Amino acid sequence: MIVLAGIALGIAWGITTARKRGGNRKDMAQYAAGAGIAGALLGLIATLVVERLLA
Repeated sequence: MIVLAGIALGIAWGITTARKRGGNRKDMAQYAAGAGIAGALLGLIATLVVERLLA
């Protein structure tokens, strides 16, 4: 679940960043993809840390 939240937050952050910089739809898609992948990785790391602490 943390990974999915990371993806969603990353996509939202990427789209917002592209809009602030005056990007078009393709720019927003690229920023969303990159930030979504980064969010997924951070969510994965957070999941592993939580699992190790609780196990």
